[in-house]
Amino acid sequence: MGKKFKKGDGGFDGDGYKKKVQKQVNDGTGKMNKSFKHQKNSDSQTLVIRKQVEPETAKYFSEIANLFESQGVDVDEQSVISGNALEEAKGKELELATDYIISHTLQTLLEGCDVNHLCSFLQGCADVFPAIAMDRSGSHVAETALKSLARHIQETEDHALIEETLGMLCKVIAVNPIEFMCNCYGSHVLRSLLCICKGVPLDSSEFRGAKPSKVLAERLNFKASQSDGNDLQHLQQGFPNLLKSLVSGMVNCSKEDVGILYDQYSSLVLQTALKLLAGDDQELLQIVPILLGCNKQDLVEGKFIDKSIVGEIVESMKEAAFSHLMEVILEVAPESLYNEMFSKLFKNSLFELSSHHCGNFVVQALISHARTKDQIELIWEELGLRFEDLLGLGRSGVIASLIAACQRLQTHEYKCCQALAAAVASKNEPPKCIVPRILFLDSYFSCEDKSSWNWASGVKIHVMGSLILQTIFKFQSEWIQPYVTSIASMEAEHVLEVAKEVGGARVIEAFLASDASTKPKRRLVVKLQGHFGELAVHPSGSFTVEKCFHAGSLSLREGIASELLAVRAELSKTKQGPHLLRTLDIDRYATRPDQWRSRQASKESTYNEFCVAFGSSEAKSSRKNRYLSDDPMQTSEAEEFKSTMEGIDDALTSTSMLDDTSGEKKKRRKKRKRDAGDDPKKAAIENAVENFLSNDKRRQKDKRSQQKLRI
Repeated sequence: MGKKFKKGDGGFDGDGYKKKVQKQVNDGTGKMNKSFKHQKNSDSQTLVIRKQVEPETAKYFSEIANLFESQGVDVDEQSVISGNALEEAKGKELELATDYIISHTLQTLLEGCDVNHLCSFLQGCADVFPAIAMDRSGSHVAETALKSLARHIQETEDHALIEETLGMLCKVIAVNPIEFMCNCYGSHVLRSLLCICKGVPLDSSEFRGAKPSKVLAERLNFKASQSDGNDLQHLQQGFPNLLKSLVSGMVNCSKEDVGILYDQYSSLVLQTALKLLAGDDQELLQIVPILLGCNKQDLVEGKFIDKSIVGEIVESMKEAAFSHLMEVILEVAPESLYNEMFSKLFKNSLFELSSHHCGNFVVQALISHARTKDQIELIWEELGLRFEDLLGLGRSGVIASLIAACQRLQTHEYKCCQALAAAVASKNEPPKCIVPRILFLDSYFSCEDKSSWNWASGVKIHVMGSLILQTIFKFQSEWIQPYVTSIASMEAEHVLEVAKEVGGARVIEAFLASDASTKPKRRLVVKLQGHFGELAVHPSGSFTVEKCFHAGSLSLREGIASELLAVRAELSKTKQGPHLLRTLDIDRYATRPDQWRSRQASKESTYNEFCVAFGSSEAKSSRKNRYLSDDPMQTSEAEEFKSTMEGIDDALTSTSMLDDTSGEKKKRRKKRKRDAGDDPKKAAIENAVENFLSNDKRRQKDKRSQQKLRI
């Protein structure tokens, strides 16, 4: 792309501000730097030179700093002093804000002043705000002022004054936003300004750059997506018109050469802007094509991407800054735009991009936001037979995203299970090796002679391998039999090693919560006998112990309880310990073991009665005989069954049916029945529990009668 830069209209009438917008910015040491190559085309801009702070002014602010440091000023006095000092700063804002020492004092003043003095300060320095924001010291002053302004938005009803102030800042930025966006300091200030205009808290990580772990959790269905609007439910007072105008101005300035925006810092600004506009399809359909380098005037109505630049866009996806921007574009893109990007940009290029160290993250985003089964089919045609190649290249994230998308859209699940197993084990090898090799993907694929690979003792479990297995165990039991056989066949010492590591523990928990039959689950639980106390005191191990307890037989449960009883004192001091002790009812086991056993047996009996009455998920799935089918399940039966079992367990626990017949407990039972209402599932749970309570009461009565007869 050519680098001809045109200073465009920013969506505001900014003519009155052009003369004072900076071209060069002081770096805090007295040197003046040209920041970007496109600046040479901005000769019409007037150079902004920072003057030295007058000695008398410097002394005045030094005295204020000493006064605040003495901590002898109360809140009311600080507000008055701050207001007076900001009045003194009029006309000197640039010099004061960019002075390394005085800038700290100025931050304190801006934090403690009232809204009128704050807005007066920002309006007074609006013309030189870009120069302040792009300075190493001044950027902190600008950030502080915006944070203080955001706080006042919630505390005052004078939103007109604040909107006027923000409008002035937006206007001067819109005159030449490119330099602002591409500056390492100014970009942070601009992102704060965008968040204020939307009404989003400035400390919101979702819009200032979500953690990679959160993004990954969304892609693998472990967390709801940001684009579903859940993150906007706590919006504060915003100024949507200013937001749209500012973003439009930023993007329109790049029409001549969008490559200017393919910069590390401008990419972050645009990512924030797009996330803030998520859900506003009309605005996004105007902005995104420009960011992709398309001139809408040359396109047919309803089309967004010019085929002539497809190759250029694909190549840009291999650059770090643009690949991050493209991930967000795919996240927020309206369906019509997503579909066109899918067909024009990605079709027939998926493996090429997946193989690239930057491009593969764009493919992950594309797959994670796939809308239809037809799109998954097209993705599968290009990547379904390349699992082994992708794993060998270290692109396990692409496979994880594809498996998660198949699970979300309920298509190609069996094919995923087959392809993954085939990628790590040949047809001649037993299923036993599948799970260990996925747990240690790097170790396995870096081994020259894969047939001689053994358990990688002491090697950290592969994060993506762990996440892939957690997703696999969400699938229907018939499709995951090789994985069930593999994990249940692991050596006892290997199971313990896996359980001690967070990633491995999550895999074990996913297996125990899966739709697999009870027998292999208990085979795995038995291998951890003698180590439950050790695992329970570990922060992540306590969850594994709880899952093992619920999956085990009555004898296994008692074994776990006895091991926890031995470490009860130590366990009670940990964060997770009290919950585990309470959930497994260890205090009752210690004082009344016979009653504890009876209660556990009663729970198991109730579960069995419920299964007989309403059918278990295992029975249902076996009757459907869909082992080789890719037809989606009408509902997630395994999840429904697990939820039902948890509901019964909760009902029985809250009732304390064996020894608690107080009025409070009876009231709670009545309330649970009322809450069930017309919900068939909840009503079924309550009926099952009610029937058990009646039968149990009769059994207890018969037992007492027999005891009397013996006497």
